[in-house]
Amino acid sequence: MRKLALAFSLLAGPALATGLEIDVAGEANGTIVIDLFDDVAPQHVAQITALAKDGQYDGVVFHRVIDGFMAQTGDVQFGDVTADGFNMRNVGRGGSDRPDIPAEFSDRAFERGVVGMARSQNPDSANSQFFIMFEPGYFLNGQYTVVGQVTSGMDVVDQIKRGKGQNGAVLGEPDRMNAVRVTQ
Repeated sequence: MRKLALAFSLLAGPALATGLEIDVAGEANGTIVIDLFDDVAPQHVAQITALAKDGQYDGVVFHRVIDGFMAQTGDVQFGDVTADGFNMRNVGRGGSDRPDIPAEFSDRAFERGVVGMARSQNPDSANSQFFIMFEPGYFLNGQYTVVGQVTSGMDVVDQIKRGKGQNGAVLGEPDRMNAVRVTQ
């Protein structure tokens, strides 16, 4: 019986992990591949993948990009550059029509390529916006939810148009996520 269980486990292979493929256009062009941490932040991963499957991230801009820190995107309410009435001044203020998610803090460190959920001052206010780290940001550890890690395409992340000033607001034509696909 034990041999049969071992043979079955070898045939079954490892559990499938959830991920994202993000096609980026603008100053940065290419695909970013992200492994999502279902086991670390299951509610956040469920929200991100649901929004991606619905196509809500398609066309959404990178609105806050701070050199040496991170690139933020994911405002599905105000960030779709293809939507009627798009106004870059409103991007970053919205979320989605889904409820906010309670924090899922972990011991995962904010290293280069880590993906975290953006939120307001309230730790339980993450919704649709997320950010990708250019460099380590250990001051975020235990304060923001880690949802994934870039496994391919950091060269694309590094090319994303930088914003200006302390807040990193992107001026002019922002880079955008043309298409976001969920992978297994």
